[in-house]
Amino acid sequence: MIEIQPFSEIYLSGVVDLILPIQQSEFNIPITLDAQPDILDIPAFYQKGNGNFWVALIGSEVVGTIALIDIGNQEGALRKMFVKAEYRGAASGVAQELLKKLINWCEQKDYTNIYLGTTPKFIAAHRFYEKNAFTEIEKNDLPDSFPVMTVDTKFYKYTLAQA
Repeated sequence: MIEIQPFSEIYLSGVVDLILPIQQSEFNIPITLDAQPDILDIPAFYQKGNGNFWVALIGSEVVGTIALIDIGNQEGALRKMFVKAEYRGAASGVAQELLKKLINWCEQKDYTNIYLGTTPKFIAAHRFYEKNAFTEIEKNDLPDSFPVMTVDTKFYKYTLAQA
């Protein structure tokens, strides 16, 4: 059974052990932990304002993550969505549960839009976002406060129902 919990320090090693191998080995993105200081200080980077960071757990194992940065103006940036390979897809529902948690949070916090950036390599992720009502937008349609990552060249927007 999947359990979605807000990040706390007890999950830090599980988060690192999940994210780095996906980035480095699976997708050959040459990024180190040192190049991602946000991972080492999740509370200060994500869990401020109306932002948050969640982990998906099966038992005590971290099998997925998703984060939201509060970028102001009732808008957020979706970040760090990763799911362990053997838990991907509709059968396990891990990604769907993570996204559901984030969207529910955004609805409670009266967000109007969620934005995300991704790389062309994450083709399955593109399909997932599109299936979940994210629409592709141009980089110049992002709000000025959106933190663009250098590896991201594909961008999406989700408009919340009450917006």
